[in-house]
Amino acid sequence: MKEVIRKYITVKGVVQGVGFRPFVYKLAQDNNLNGWVNNSSRGVYIDIEGQKNNVLCFIQKLKDSPPSLSKIDEISVEDRENIYYKGFEIRDSKEEENAITYISPDIGICEDCLRDIMDSQNKRYRYAFTNCTNCGPRFSIIKKLPYDRVVTTMDEFQMCDACYEEYTNPLNRRFHAQPNACIECGPKLELINNKGERIYLGDEVKETIKLIKEGKIIAIKGIGGFHLVCDGKNEEAIKLLRDRKNRPKKPLALMIKDVETVKNHCYLSEKEESTLKDNKRSIVLLSKREENLPINIAPNNKCFGVMLPYTPLHYLLFEYDIEVLVMTSANAAGLPMIYRNSEALDKLRNIADYFLLHNRDIHMPVDDSIVKVILNEERVIRSSRGYAPIYIKQKGIRDILACGSQLKNTFALSKNENIIVSPYIGDMENIETYDNFEKNVEHIKCIYNIKPKIIAYDMHPSYWCREYVENQNTINMEVQHHHAHIVSCMVENNIKEKVIGIAYDGVGYGTDGTIWGGEFIICDYKDFKRIAHLNYAQMPGGDTATKEPWKMAVSYIYEAYKNSESRALISNEDILSTKNYVEDINSIQKNIPKVLKDNNIKSIITMIKNNINSPKCSSMGRLFDAVSGMLGFLGKVTFEGEAAIFLENIADKNEQGSYDYEIIYQDKDYIINTSKAIQEIIQDINNGVGLDIISKRFHNTVIDFTVKMCSILREALNINKVVLSGGVFQNEIILKGVYEKLNYKDFEVYTHKSIPCNDSGICLGQIVIANSKFREE
Repeated sequence: MKEVIRKYITVKGVVQGVGFRPFVYKLAQDNNLNGWVNNSSRGVYIDIEGQKNNVLCFIQKLKDSPPSLSKIDEISVEDRENIYYKGFEIRDSKEEENAITYISPDIGICEDCLRDIMDSQNKRYRYAFTNCTNCGPRFSIIKKLPYDRVVTTMDEFQMCDACYEEYTNPLNRRFHAQPNACIECGPKLELINNKGERIYLGDEVKETIKLIKEGKIIAIKGIGGFHLVCDGKNEEAIKLLRDRKNRPKKPLALMIKDVETVKNHCYLSEKEESTLKDNKRSIVLLSKREENLPINIAPNNKCFGVMLPYTPLHYLLFEYDIEVLVMTSANAAGLPMIYRNSEALDKLRNIADYFLLHNRDIHMPVDDSIVKVILNEERVIRSSRGYAPIYIKQKGIRDILACGSQLKNTFALSKNENIIVSPYIGDMENIETYDNFEKNVEHIKCIYNIKPKIIAYDMHPSYWCREYVENQNTINMEVQHHHAHIVSCMVENNIKEKVIGIAYDGVGYGTDGTIWGGEFIICDYKDFKRIAHLNYAQMPGGDTATKEPWKMAVSYIYEAYKNSESRALISNEDILSTKNYVEDINSIQKNIPKVLKDNNIKSIITMIKNNINSPKCSSMGRLFDAVSGMLGFLGKVTFEGEAAIFLENIADKNEQGSYDYEIIYQDKDYIINTSKAIQEIIQDINNGVGLDIISKRFHNTVIDFTVKMCSILREALNINKVVLSGGVFQNEIILKGVYEKLNYKDFEVYTHKSIPCNDSGICLGQIVIANSKFREE
């Protein structure tokens, strides 16, 4: 007789709502094994018994070929005494205190469900809410764990007999698919005009398509919230949407019918294609082909943000000759995405002509994720639907809340060696986003029973988080912005030793009370030392300078020409005779590019000279703004990063030249002085050099002095690991150039992939730094 053994198995990770229990059930049957499986707040428990070879085969397949949506972090196996089970069953879920099991993000429709909705003989033919255990909503509908229908927003829909049979059959792919439903028993669509009147039709989708073709703007409710939708080939409809939404220039996202149609409008590498088709269905930034779509989709931009359909409803919208839809998040500028029907009807009625609603509630709103492929790696810019929550294992972590950033906010919570990074929240500049932050924090705290004893937050004295932490009964720990940036990338890459951290971004409060953003720091998880930075310039008008790049242009030109040596190089032609202005103001006047001369240059110089509301900054983001202003970006920025994106988009890809700069060692710090580069940029402008050439030379200069500074620091400190973080590294020219040149010089270079390099990533750094500091104290 062959040996019978029994094993008790615990599986942790993303193992709920992904078809794990039916997978285990079928695997047990295939191997003639008995026992049971169930969900718990800790993960999945399996008690398995049978012939030894079969049990070992079961365990191996469990490890090697789990369901595609699962993500196993840990499998533990214990020997148990035989009790001779008579069969194999799926038991009810079990809730446990102080346990963590991961919730799957919302997932795009699978191929099986897509076939169902396209099959006229199938009961789910053209049903807009078709899903199974391999696809559909997850995080957006869950109220608590363990993940069962009764704790989701699908609880109010009573399954019909046919759906219930699928739901209870372990061999059916809809077994315990919590959103399971059909046209008889599930959510329904409803088409309403902007007066609140229902349009009673036999087919709401067909009527919506007709309205889109007529140039109408439709607010459509999806998995995680509402989109504003119009025909992507109708320039007038797009203009109307921009006017109504007050979004003059920011690129609009596109949903395109299929990959072949995408290739008609964008260049697509093999990696970009696989990312586009991935079941996360993010917005992928792709290089445009010739302008064969309306120019007002993404004006002055070389890229389109493109996603494929990811719900049954989206696929149905592309029937009857529609190929391209503008699909942008439904919100007013700076406000959170709208996700409730009543709120949409109230707040969007002056933007949308019609509303395509449904009655499946969204418990937690989830925006679209954005990614870009650089150096043949997928890099997340906005982590939300399909990607978030993000789960990271970190030993020795306490119960901590990290508040994250002022802009592009996400937060992080930790418990039992697990860090949970939230989906994208947004810019913390209004009460609505603040309320959304609190709702999300309370939701994750409740789901995982996390009671933070420590709160980590940005040290900027004017940020929203100050007031928030003061109202909590916790230990509150300040974390410097750029230290958090670098540590976030270190944690993502599992680097624990000291590194050279390069943090390039727009604004971060420094320990000296100035604004940082062009920083080289030596750091580990607990401490950092600023060892090099860009030369300071002033921000005339303070934060308003971030909205008006021409002011930063004047500031950097002033900085470049204010010393006597520079003044001696300037002729006296056209010097102003006004006696109220000092010599250096008169001297730089000649060097202001013509594009800036209609602005009130004198008053800005006076503010700088007399230090009137003109804080010092060492920010790479502001340097990019300044050069953008010199090269013709005038007026106000209408979305974050617009001026820098302008500069990247006009750059000539083949230009190899660069500008001069100095690296000065002063007071135990290295200072990268860009004044010579600014002077040479002005000379090129005055000599009529093409703006595309100047832009690329500027990019090359940033790459050159970054690599040069790393070489100096390696020689001085014997550190070879370099970590790149900060929003400037979203710039493909900069990231590729710095990465490749550092690699060529044999540095070990670490970059972001799954964690955004922009401010959405700093909460991860905050939580690990706070934990390290607390442990030390």
